[in-house]
Amino acid sequence: MNTPRLWYAGTPAFAAHSLQALIDAGYNIDGVLTQPDRPAGRGRKLTASAVKQTATAHHIPIAQPEKLHADAPPFPELPRPDLIIVAAYGLLLPPWFLAYPRLGCINIHASLLPRWRGAAPIQRAIEAGDKETGIGIMQMDEGLDTGAVWQESRLAIAPDDTAATLHDRLMQLGADTLLRTLPDILTQTRVPTPQATEGVTYAHKLSKAEAQLDWQQPIATLARKIRAYNPVPIAYTNLDGEPLRLYDAHIHSTTPAAAAPGTITAHHEHGLDIACIDGILRVTRLQQPGKAATDAAALRHGRNLSGKTLT
Repeated sequence: MNTPRLWYAGTPAFAAHSLQALIDAGYNIDGVLTQPDRPAGRGRKLTASAVKQTATAHHIPIAQPEKLHADAPPFPELPRPDLIIVAAYGLLLPPWFLAYPRLGCINIHASLLPRWRGAAPIQRAIEAGDKETGIGIMQMDEGLDTGAVWQESRLAIAPDDTAATLHDRLMQLGADTLLRTLPDILTQTRVPTPQATEGVTYAHKLSKAEAQLDWQQPIATLARKIRAYNPVPIAYTNLDGEPLRLYDAHIHSTTPAAAAPGTITAHHEHGLDIACIDGILRVTRLQQPGKAATDAAALRHGRNLSGKTLT
């Protein structure tokens, strides 16, 4: 086919990586849609999204609508695109928009569909103890991540993966899978595969409320939550009436401790050992209120927490 007219819709770093990969591969992006600038950082300064920064660096026209309206489509001065590529855009795409490009819209989704449809597939996969995840290049329809899948790439979840480390590996895999699949989509040389009707799960958005740890839960559940909620919203517990945020932890022992669940049984050069109902959880990185995150081991020189109880 002739040079395809492509638009791109996305917001965070996950999406910006694939946009850059498309540019590097020689694809011409006619327009980019991204979320409006949002306050960020301690000063709450308005900050451009990662996708906007990438588009700006390459002088690509940018649209930042709060909502998508059929009577005011983005880039009215441009011809209708052949395809819109979507990755973590953050806006609900109405039916008129899905039908706007000649070939519709495709999505770079970070799960093996139909498992983990929805907003937080990376975090929910870790939290649930999944052994693998992956990327699906999906033809978008009006449902929530229900469209047929053009291509799937699988990725093992490592025992020490946090949402941050898994995100970065999936981000690269997403770009690679998109570039491998895009020629077939543009030429329509094959058709996507409908999703299975069994095994559907929903990756609901994470809330701060569920980030509070319950020391009556099994140790494996607690370890997975801590990894799944790093870097956002960060799992926490209460120490002396103040929140203590836990960034990294692993199962140290599956032998139940004599102490009550939530008791810090030791604070030593390897970190913080916490009694659970079915073992000892070792925390290696944490954050006290008003302070920067630090190694748990280093904290013992100024504040040894042995014997304290977490709630």
